[in-house]
Amino acid sequence: MTERRAILSGSTFEEQIGYARAVVHGDRVYVSGTTGFDYAAMTISGDVVEQAAQCLRNIEAALAEAGCTFADVVRVRYLLPSRADFEPCWPVLRKAFAEVRPAATMLECGLADPRMKIEIEVDAVKAVR
Repeated sequence: MTERRAILSGSTFEEQIGYARAVVHGDRVYVSGTTGFDYAAMTISGDVVEQAAQCLRNIEAALAEAGCTFADVVRVRYLLPSRADFEPCWPVLRKAFAEVRPAATMLECGLADPRMKIEIEVDAVKAVR
């Protein structure tokens, strides 16, 4: 039987809504849409680039707990209420994904909280090391 394990970040949203930051299923890792909240302090910057950087730190922590890194990411989805905010984030995103070049999609859509300016979701496949 394939292993299925939930990874929790401690975000109050996970408890309130009923989801996990990530799910490991066999060699696959599915990281939920992750916002720019610092989950330890439950604070969020008003700057989209800062939020993107925090999203990536949150995702990196979930991937590490799953035994992965950004190098294992095969798919990334960017969700932003304003598409004009996407390009300023490119340098931060490139830093994480330039070597990996995962399949990527950017969607303009509303997010759950008006303070949120970006949400990032990734799928990874654990590499054999």
